Amino acid sequence: MKRKSLTFALMDAPFESARTVTAIRLIELSLRRGHDVNVFAYEGAAALTFSRQSQHPNATHGRTLEEEDHPLTHRWVAALLELAAANDVKLDWVNCGLCVDERGVGETIPGVRRGGPPDFFKLALDSFNTLVIPTR
Repeated sequence: MKRKSLTFALMDAPFESARTVTAIRLIELSLRRGHDVNVFAYEGAAALTFSRQSQHPNATHGRTLEEEDHPLTHRWVAALLELAAANDVKLDWVNCGLCVDERGVGETIPGVRRGGPPDFFKLALDSFNTLVIPTR
């Protein structure tokens, strides 16, 4: 019997709000509990997997690049993909292609695919629950 998935729709850009961190934590917990997970990254969230994100120092606080150790969302998503593989569950991360193009963030980490709103609709239909985390 095919497992039904849990679907998340994310909309916040990286580093803009605590909603992104909360969503990542919920996705991680779902994967650890053995659920297949779908993520549809819409609007600013399409940049979460942008592979050219880079760390930076924090001159305001006098910290070097190494001391600041700024977290990068593409690394968080890569870790989620690895967790899914290790737990023998599926993580299907879909970036909205129109949103990617608008923002110029087409260079993504491996394991992420491009899609559109019809993909989100199908993912939600095939899921036992869908959680939409909007910008407001």
